[in-house]
Amino acid sequence: MSRQTLTAPRKLILDIVTHSHDHPTASDIIDRLKSQGQSVAYATVYNSLRYLTEQGLIRELKLEKDASRYDARTEDHQHIVCVSCGKVSEVLTVSPKEWLRRIEEETGYAISEEQFLFKGVCAECRTSASLSTH
Repeated sequence: MSRQTLTAPRKLILDIVTHSHDHPTASDIIDRLKSQGQSVAYATVYNSLRYLTEQGLIRELKLEKDASRYDARTEDHQHIVCVSCGKVSEVLTVSPKEWLRRIEEETGYAISEEQFLFKGVCAECRTSASLSTH
């Protein structure tokens, strides 16, 4: 599907997700549309996000209790969340195939998709924590 076949609101939303590096929530996207002077109904935003996800143009990330976040990178990769500030970053390290094979052997499942969520404290939070203790 080309971007030219998208409705105007879907293209606006796809552009916001594509140019965002913070994996925005639907609420973030609505705020960014408003800041651009765009008036798009909440239902249109949510329906557009569902459509773009179903078409494989974006990925929906469900990270624990948080609201869904959206990512324009659709190739396989993982995510890491800062437990201090909530920032979400991408992990591009490939999962060990031996580990996946062992999981299949242990469970009897044929793994078709993998999704890991790592947690830690980001470099910025670690730096600010070390500065505040000195």
